[in-house]
Amino acid sequence: MPLLPNLRHLTVALLIGAALTLTAQAQTVTSLPGSSAKVLRATLTNGLKVVIVRNTLAPVVATSVNYMVGSEETPAGFPGMAHAQEHMMFRGSPGLSADQLANIGSIMGGDFNANTRESLTQYLYTVPSEDLDVALHIEAVRMAAVSDAQSEWNHERGAIEQEVAQDLSDPGYVLYSKLRGIAFKGTPYAYDALGTRPSFAKTTAAMLKHFHDQWYAPNNALLVIVGNVDPAATLTLVKVLFGSIPSKTLPARRPVNLQPMVASSFTVDTDRPEGTAMIAFRVPGLDSADTPALEVLSDVLSSRRFDLYGLVPQGKAVDAEFSVDPLPHAGLAFATVAFPGGADHRALEQQVRAILARVARNGVPPELVAAAKMQERRQTEFQKNSIAGLASVWADALALYGLESPEADLARIEKVTVADVNRVAHQYLDLDHAVTAVMLPKGSGKPTSSSGGFGGQENIALGEAKPTALPAWATTAVNRLEVPAVTTHPVISHLPNGLTLVVQPEDVSDTISVYGHIRNRPEVEAPHGQEGISNVLGELLTYGSQHLDRLAYQSALDAIGAESHAGTDFSVVALSSGFDRAVELLADNELHPALPAQALDIMRPQFAQIIAGRNRSPGYLMQRSLRSALFPATDPSLRETTPASIRGITLDEVRAFQAATFRPDLTTIVVIGRITPDRALATITKYFGAWAATGPKPDTDLPAVPANGAATIAVPDATRVQDVVVLAENLALTRTNPDYYAMELGSTILGGGFYSSRLSIHLRKEAGLVYSVDSNLQIGRTRGVYLIDFASDPQNVAKAAAMAVQDVKGLQDQPAGAEELLRTKALLLRQIPLSEASIEEIARGIIDRDDAGLPPDEPSIAARRYIALTPQDVQSVFKKWVRAGDFVRVSQGPTPP
Repeated sequence: MPLLPNLRHLTVALLIGAALTLTAQAQTVTSLPGSSAKVLRATLTNGLKVVIVRNTLAPVVATSVNYMVGSEETPAGFPGMAHAQEHMMFRGSPGLSADQLANIGSIMGGDFNANTRESLTQYLYTVPSEDLDVALHIEAVRMAAVSDAQSEWNHERGAIEQEVAQDLSDPGYVLYSKLRGIAFKGTPYAYDALGTRPSFAKTTAAMLKHFHDQWYAPNNALLVIVGNVDPAATLTLVKVLFGSIPSKTLPARRPVNLQPMVASSFTVDTDRPEGTAMIAFRVPGLDSADTPALEVLSDVLSSRRFDLYGLVPQGKAVDAEFSVDPLPHAGLAFATVAFPGGADHRALEQQVRAILARVARNGVPPELVAAAKMQERRQTEFQKNSIAGLASVWADALALYGLESPEADLARIEKVTVADVNRVAHQYLDLDHAVTAVMLPKGSGKPTSSSGGFGGQENIALGEAKPTALPAWATTAVNRLEVPAVTTHPVISHLPNGLTLVVQPEDVSDTISVYGHIRNRPEVEAPHGQEGISNVLGELLTYGSQHLDRLAYQSALDAIGAESHAGTDFSVVALSSGFDRAVELLADNELHPALPAQALDIMRPQFAQIIAGRNRSPGYLMQRSLRSALFPATDPSLRETTPASIRGITLDEVRAFQAATFRPDLTTIVVIGRITPDRALATITKYFGAWAATGPKPDTDLPAVPANGAATIAVPDATRVQDVVVLAENLALTRTNPDYYAMELGSTILGGGFYSSRLSIHLRKEAGLVYSVDSNLQIGRTRGVYLIDFASDPQNVAKAAAMAVQDVKGLQDQPAGAEELLRTKALLLRQIPLSEASIEEIARGIIDRDDAGLPPDEPSIAARRYIALTPQDVQSVFKKWVRAGDFVRVSQGPTPP
């Protein structure tokens, strides 16, 4: 099909004129409760449903195209066909090649994704608002038609099979897959949407195209747009781009005929240090009127005031929660408890069963139902604090729940009574037909190493990054290299005790969030012989304050619908009306923690058991092997917590450590939301102003280290079918060094643009060796690490690693091409506003910059640096800092040949 018109060059008059022939069947504008934002809804004549929600948090917009098709509609024997077609939507359409699509995606900031579920396939973009037309062009082209070329499927099949291997290497996924197979035997739900390698081997590109032609239609789709846009102008644009796509007659949908559920049990091995026991029940799906009551039941049973979590402070479990996973026509509910390796999980299972039996028989405490509904009110309001998150909840509310808005879900929950909750508990917590699933920890064998490099002497010919001509409607975007406009204006003040307060007023919701950070480095600060004391302190902080014990503290939070966390990273989030009380509770927990002796006595042996399991687990051994290869034996990062160090920690030592490390002069607090700087300063001063530091500031920086040498290390992991691989080397580069920006630009050229990055093109798109591959810098105040990570089948590890290193050498040997550098700069510049598209991201960014010793306006400084850099700058810095022959390769999984 011909390329769609370049909307950037159309006048408003032309847009309006075109829209006259594409009028919507229905169009309504409503106000969003709790804010001044408007919601515009429309249905085009071809059946496309459109919802546009204005949110002015940042100059960013999120789009979500939802097709009402998923694994439920796949042909028998091909459970992953919908998932495969999701992948192929990124492999090109008539008039838009795979290379063009990849490059455009990265130009807009690289924040795009897709997912396939049972009845829904979603395509997601989050882009600067000025690039909305580009994102919508892509979605309109893909809705109209897809190429689904066999040559492209041959390559993509390798990547999707690596995704399958990745999930099959996750014991949690394996457990849940087996659980679904039992609960939904004989229905489309017996398999999730991922698919299988055998089914992909039988799948052809023609089958995929037929699937698209059947189901991808405007009358089977919902378009959600959320962000800082003009709703009316945006709808006009949608009409022009999507209005001429014809509707289709949709096929019949497969029925879901459930069979009686039979009680059963099974176990799987896990490479995690802790075990997990799950008791699962089949419950109704999203189409049931019981769904709201089940949501409230789940909230009640997960409450830290309820008996299930009560197993944790008793020392019988490490963690406990209850969840409901509703599918369209059925669902699963499950109680999950974690336990240390070697613990008696059967006894724990019986205790959980006894708790659930009491609930089914006697019901739940009414006060916890009230608390659950209060927390749901707060969560509904907080959904507005993330542009992409708000798009997601709107899409799910309409496409999955069949509701008019996320607020409609809250309205249903508000109507739930205690009697409703007790009824569904009695009806669905059916222990006689429950499935018990257990993950049992399995340690690793000893890591094996060999001297020298890796990857053999393979000489692999890698394709060069070639310029890709873009369609006219995307050309302007790639050529626009501008310093993003500053949209946050934080007010910074310093309390007399040295605490730094940053206030950022925002008005997108009726909420206020507080995020705090105490600069710390446990591996440096913990006294010798007390390794792990920071972890012990973190666990003890969950027991409330000196004024309110654990249950009373949680009850006080529930009363105002707040959520709080204490520690070196602390926070509280609440509705605006509860801000003062929320800060009071946070400060009480942070500055006057209970630290009860009885809790330590219970926790200490349990935590020692957990550490013993962790130290044998493959994941821990992989990370420790990596650190051991990168840093000298005396480096603080190699201090190891052991069961003996945990058992020896006393309560006096915990209190002394807390007093020494929790200091206002090392603390930054960010208050963000519907608040004025004066009110925030008064409240923070009221509750944190008397906090005083004693003694000199502790050292919180790691030492500089000598350059590491090359090494190859394999950590055996029998639970994985695929190897997870990290290539890394240490760097003397620090975050404040001017070379950081050229290094970041080079790292992004290699691995920052998904399909369009060099590593992704070579390892995924062309070779099909990996599902994903990343290149990133971890640069701190005194030193850094450069990493490349991927996962692949064991026989491909050496080849993929050699290709990755060859790409690094390529960037050192020859300057990047002008088009490649331009595209990468566009990506990094657009990531700046995208990083401020949620309340939490704004706050974390402020804290991270402060912790790294960077100025508050560092993003603008970074933008100017990126724009000014040349290909030679990147080449020179990569030559200066990266030692291509010194990479350490560590793998976890089957030992690569």
